Amino acid sequence: MSYSFEYIDIILLAMIAGFIFLRLRGILGKRTGHEENMAASFAHESPPKKTTKILNKDNFDDAAKKEFLNGAKIAYETIITSFSSGNLKDIKSLLGKKVLNEFNDALKERKDQGLTSETTFIGINSADIKNQNESNNMLEVSVDFVSEIISCVKDKDKKIVSGHPEKIKKVYDTWKFSRDIRSQSPNWFLVDTQG
Repeated sequence: MSYSFEYIDIILLAMIAGFIFLRLRGILGKRTGHEENMAASFAHESPPKKTTKILNKDNFDDAAKKEFLNGAKIAYETIITSFSSGNLKDIKSLLGKKVLNEFNDALKERKDQGLTSETTFIGINSADIKNQNESNNMLEVSVDFVSEIISCVKDKDKKIVSGHPEKIKKVYDTWKFSRDIRSQSPNWFLVDTQG
């Protein structure tokens, strides 16, 4: 008499397996041999190559200046916030060697003194190209930035050494960006800062 429950269990499990099989087949479908060749559905042509014109002082026109300033604003904010947090790893690719060394020295000095910086970047009020020049195959562009930042420096006891944690201050900076005009890379590097 106890063997009859085993048969019912087997029949019940077979019904569940059959139900699952039919549901999967209904959802996934079955191969009929008339499937479309997926590789033929997509174009195999490569996109047309974008020709890049060599940028120099003479063809640094209004469109190129506008594109440059958009990138410079993004770089400005990124560099300010990363430097403030002590994270140069993320911005290393944006900095020239001299500026990277200056930033490393400043962060080391801040760390040795036990200071921490808290900065909130509010926004850029203006960014204007001050001048541009070309020498030794390098195009250099100086930009005057006016931005608003909340900044304070605290010592190891969390006492404010400079700045104010809630007061917005206007910051006037002149940064010089540089790019090798022979390079196909569109990247500019920050090579000088003046406050």
